Amino acid sequence: MAVANSDGGKTTMGSGQRERAMESVEAGDGGRRDLMNVEMAELKSHQKEEKSVKCRNTRPNGKHTGTLYLTPEIGVPCLVTELVGEPLKTDRKETKTQRGASLYCFKKAAMAMTFGSRFPHASSFLLLAVSVLPAMVVSIGINYGQIANNLPSPENVVPLVRSIGATRVKLYDADPRVLKAFANSGVQFIVGLGNEYLAKMRDPKQAQEWVKTNVEAYLPATNITCIAVGNEVLTFNDTALSANLLPAMQSIHTVLLKLGLDKQVSVTTAHSLAVLEASYPPSAGSFRQDLADYLSQILTFHMKTGSPFLINAYPYFAYKSNPKQVPLDFVLFQPNQGVVDPGSNLRYDNMLFSQIDAVYSALASLGFKKLSVQISETGWPSKGDEEEAGATPENARKYNGNLIKLIGQKKGTPMRPNSDLNIFVFALFNENMKPGPTSERNYGLFKPDGMPTYQLGLSGVQNVGNTSTSDGSESSPPSSESSLPSPASSSTGYLSISSYATERYSNIGVMFFFPTLLPLFV
Repeated sequence: MAVANSDGGKTTMGSGQRERAMESVEAGDGGRRDLMNVEMAELKSHQKEEKSVKCRNTRPNGKHTGTLYLTPEIGVPCLVTELVGEPLKTDRKETKTQRGASLYCFKKAAMAMTFGSRFPHASSFLLLAVSVLPAMVVSIGINYGQIANNLPSPENVVPLVRSIGATRVKLYDADPRVLKAFANSGVQFIVGLGNEYLAKMRDPKQAQEWVKTNVEAYLPATNITCIAVGNEVLTFNDTALSANLLPAMQSIHTVLLKLGLDKQVSVTTAHSLAVLEASYPPSAGSFRQDLADYLSQILTFHMKTGSPFLINAYPYFAYKSNPKQVPLDFVLFQPNQGVVDPGSNLRYDNMLFSQIDAVYSALASLGFKKLSVQISETGWPSKGDEEEAGATPENARKYNGNLIKLIGQKKGTPMRPNSDLNIFVFALFNENMKPGPTSERNYGLFKPDGMPTYQLGLSGVQNVGNTSTSDGSESSPPSSESSLPSPASSSTGYLSISSYATERYSNIGVMFFFPTLLPLFV
């Protein structure tokens, strides 16, 4: 293939040059720069000249240190050559899309440090998108679950998180490896305190020990901003567990106050959407009566401490339960005629926004109209069992891709148009040890080897190649999709997201918008 040199001449880059460079690298005879040059030329040859902008990075002393090529269609850097985290200067006027991206050059050696010297050639590295459009970066969060035995080491996860433009990560524990790996990264963290610890946290001494060990020890290097105490506790229908939730939250907050961390770290808990009794129409959303007392006290705690109300919402479950009745476009943020809430006269063109507004209505009905709401989980599986309708890579790509676009547009819901969408996508990785149906193990944006599960079309991630697991071995895909036993260390609140939610979707007899539809939103 012929590509342009910097001086305007033509150079032919054939497969023979790639093969010779790779052989040289693998034999330990050098050639790494030759291979990088080949791959850069190949990538540039696929870009239309008029749709690429060459950016140069110049140090204060005037020395040129790097070149980066930006593809406007995705709005992020797609080719990284040299160092160094300093603002880029462009050779010509940028487009509006290009101006929106924060452009930095990164040395290929920095990639090598991230992915290890075990991957000597450029195609094994992440073609790293340092950032996406600022409007998008502000609100994107990602859930980082680890119920698997083949995931990359946390050090290798840092560039993956950055590649999708995520600035917030939610954990289901307080894994020290992760918290150390993300030190000085600027990424905000919600750490989790598992359901199994709630009873212990009523003891002030144990609560203090937990906070000192799992939060204070990593501040300020790691930006921990919130502690999620328990996960979907109230919908386990466990009276003892539910009774321990608020005392545990209060105990943890008291420790934060004592340590002077309460302004930096908030305390909350994540709820299943199944805490709603009704969601039709969204303007008439209400909480379950049997949970009203628990929720009222928890909501009062949120108001006093300034912490957000977290809800896990999955339109996928509605479609899975009624695939012949629920319009697929409506749940995938695809163009559709939408539906009108007869109570508010607001039009909805996607199910997630209607679910969120039903939560706002339920909060208002209890007198908490001003409480901040964040969607702590939402996503779509890329694979499922035969009876799991809609679990395909294409549908997952549409759901998550369209959702991220909406977040980037800074559009609120019809009921709260001026409120940012604070949403955490589920999940970063496919997790091969999660129990339940096949879908449970296939919500990830990435496979365990670091390759995208599907192309969202929003970042500069093209290929990360193989990555090393936390024990130093090379990761590999799961050997089986059959149900596997859950790890003993897993939080009891995070083993399966589908079983109870699906039951709720199937059993509540409430119509939503479409005359023929059964319960879609709770």
